[in-house]
Amino acid sequence: MKKLLTVLAFLIIIQFSFAQETTVGERVIKNAKDKTYGRGEQKGDETVDKTLNKVEEKITNLFKKKEKKKKETEQQQDSSEQSTDVNQESKPQSSSSKKPVKSNSKFDFEAGEKELYFDNFNRLSIGDFPAEFNTNASGEIVNVDGQSGKWLSMTKNGAFIPDNIKKLPENFTLEFEVGINADPTNNYPGLGLNFTTEPDNLMLERFFSKGISVIYLHPGAATCSVQIIPSSGSEINNEIKMPQWDTSQDNNFVKVSLWRQNGRLRVYVNEDKLVDMPRFFTESKAYDFAFFRSFFKECEVYLTNIRYAVAGADTRNKLITEGKFVTNGILFDVNSDNIKPESGTVLKEIATTLQENPTVRVKIIGHTDSDGADAANLSLSQKRAAAVKTALSSFYGIDGSRLETDGKGESQPLNKNATSAEKAQNRRVEFIKL
Repeated sequence: MKKLLTVLAFLIIIQFSFAQETTVGERVIKNAKDKTYGRGEQKGDETVDKTLNKVEEKITNLFKKKEKKKKETEQQQDSSEQSTDVNQESKPQSSSSKKPVKSNSKFDFEAGEKELYFDNFNRLSIGDFPAEFNTNASGEIVNVDGQSGKWLSMTKNGAFIPDNIKKLPENFTLEFEVGINADPTNNYPGLGLNFTTEPDNLMLERFFSKGISVIYLHPGAATCSVQIIPSSGSEINNEIKMPQWDTSQDNNFVKVSLWRQNGRLRVYVNEDKLVDMPRFFTESKAYDFAFFRSFFKECEVYLTNIRYAVAGADTRNKLITEGKFVTNGILFDVNSDNIKPESGTVLKEIATTLQENPTVRVKIIGHTDSDGADAANLSLSQKRAAAVKTALSSFYGIDGSRLETDGKGESQPLNKNATSAEKAQNRRVEFIKL
């Protein structure tokens, strides 16, 4: 009996000391049985075995309860994480979610109609550097994971000067898409947009001479900085928050739009206006332009879909007085009739014209470039014209009976469709007064 009490005391101690995991508990029971049978007499085997079996059952149940509680906790955590994921997915994404094409006061950008230069680098082979750019750094054409098309990867700090963007007119727009593949830290200025009246200064950075105005976009610091050094007068330095391009929030790719009207410059990132400076261009001489890469940490900065244009004639005047208005400012997703949000300004102008002239009826005609099959392009152009009609009716209240649609596909090109710029000109929407 004394041995039996000793065994029970020993098992109780083991029960509370080793009740952590099921495998541990099972090992404790086995060891206890082995030691007890080795020391006990044959006569007490049956009694000891029954006692051990009861203790084993209690230990097993104890671990089952712990395991059940652990699984319930993990399930609650999984449920919580799934709920968080759902909430995150329900938030609108800046770069991929469909957004209304209705114009609003925050995004008043209007792309220039007369396109002077467009480049998406599709004509180039991977690994090449575009001959139309001058640089004191280095780069190459690449594909980017998760992004469509080809991109110019600016791999080293320095200037990247597009030869086709020179002697800027007093009214122009410049659009491009830009991205970065890593957090560059908040050191160094960032991506510079260098406007200067001295072409020899296009390769310079930081130590600028007079007659220069610079915009710096820094995704590591999530800021937009402005520096103006006029030939006479005081310098201007300003810094603005830029959450749209912020690597700490995984916002690595954005669209940037610039709009000059005489001395004024407006800068938009995605659909948000960050800069509106009436005296950004201070000099009477013509400005030249360069991109400038200035990042501290190793990273790749990507650039594509560069579009440079001057503003066209007044929309209302041309449609009503000339009976026809053609625009490249209504943009669509690739091979799709989904209208991009930045088209809202042009659509608003068309809608206002029709609202102020309630008896006017128009035909909306879609046109494509020559890429792809003829039949597919014809169908796409018809769908895009229908999408414009839907937008004018749904968002601006234009009576659908005043709008007819048609599509010409690639059958009426304005040029030979030989270059990316020519193809961009052919991707257009035409409004004909009936």
